[in-house]
Amino acid sequence: QVQLVESGGGLVQPGESLRLSCVASEFPFSMTAMSWYRQAPGKERQLVAAISPPGATTYTAASVKGRFTISRDNTKNTIYLHVSDLRPEDTAVYYCAMKRGVSTDYYIGGGLPDYWGQGTQVTVSS
Repeated sequence: QVQLVESGGGLVQPGESLRLSCVASEFPFSMTAMSWYRQAPGKERQLVAAISPPGATTYTAASVKGRFTISRDNTKNTIYLHVSDLRPEDTAVYYCAMKRGVSTDYYIGGGLPDYWGQGTQVTVSS
């Protein structure tokens, strides 16, 4: 059974940074494109970043480009989202998600993952 477990969220001040992590069960992880989404209160879930299985190809949404970086460590079945220069509008629940057998283009094109983690809350406030 696929399991995705996020961690690393918290309450931070504007301008600060966090590293979000998502540990995945075997499915096989190293052959699966992965993604990060976020959902702010009252807003639709938004694709933030995606990464190809070997990590060579990444996508970052325009709204966070230059501030957010996605990466992965296939030896640890883990993906990361490094979030820096955080702003109040980045406040949201951040989700790790995946669908077997797709590339990053699937997520970029609006395709929805089949599996989601429980989410980790990021709150940016002074």
